[in-house]
Amino acid sequence: MSDSVSPVRPIIATAAGIALLSLMDAFMKSAALELGAYSAALLRSGIAFAIVFPIWRLGKPRWPQRRVLKLHAIRGVAGAMMALTFFYSLTKLPLAETIAISFIAPLLSLYLAALLLGEVIRPRAIWGAVLGLGGVLVIVGGKFDRGNLTDETALGLAAIIVSALLYAWNLVLQRQQALVAKPAEVATFYMGIASLTYLVAAPWLFVMPPIEATRDVAVAAVLSVGGALTMAWAYARAQAQVLVPLEYTGFLWAALFGWLLLGERVTVTTLAGAVLIVAGCWIATTRGRTEQSVL
Repeated sequence: MSDSVSPVRPIIATAAGIALLSLMDAFMKSAALELGAYSAALLRSGIAFAIVFPIWRLGKPRWPQRRVLKLHAIRGVAGAMMALTFFYSLTKLPLAETIAISFIAPLLSLYLAALLLGEVIRPRAIWGAVLGLGGVLVIVGGKFDRGNLTDETALGLAAIIVSALLYAWNLVLQRQQALVAKPAEVATFYMGIASLTYLVAAPWLFVMPPIEATRDVAVAAVLSVGGALTMAWAYARAQAQVLVPLEYTGFLWAALFGWLLLGERVTVTTLAGAVLIVAGCWIATTRGRTEQSVL
């Protein structure tokens, strides 16, 4: 039975890819705490590019057309800033909380798609956004009640909101890229342009760490490439509506890896907020019976 008929293997691959990327986040948190978010992000993108570039070249590809290259460049720059703010937030917030708040990105992407692609915002998207915002407020309120809403925490919260906004734009750009480029090309240019973007500030911000301090970054780079290629394989063989809900298992992986590798515990308010955010995303990104009958 082919993968197009039975999505079991793509589902397993997607779950595995999400697990790899969640583990990558845990290693990047350790690296960012040790090296700083900027240096860790630059090293990760550079190493990942060195890994994925030969994979792309093995396919004997053609150089992308100008319009495609422009799309690669826009997403590479946006993705670089998205990753940098995300890794910075990891240095200020627990892993599970950061992942939970980042789940508002699919909600934000609906509104960006309306703005940039002319898509219609459905009523369900509005209700979903309200639930998602409520989930964020529950998580933030939990930190306030525990007396943990310090200036450093506020910076982390601001960074993850900015990262989620950029990730929402990234989702829109990714939809456009999927129509014009193959996964290996997308990954190569994404990592390459992100590296060039970071290099602009290298003379002022980058400090070469000792070799032993780059272990976590190297592991994170390998996990990044493995997760990206695994997810690309899965999405080429099953419908997005089947696989997208699995994205939310990232919270479970983040909670597990945060506990095992970083000694972090998930609070009740974080769990409650994550449930509200996921519920909001589910409502916003699925169609009701009435909408399905019209389309």
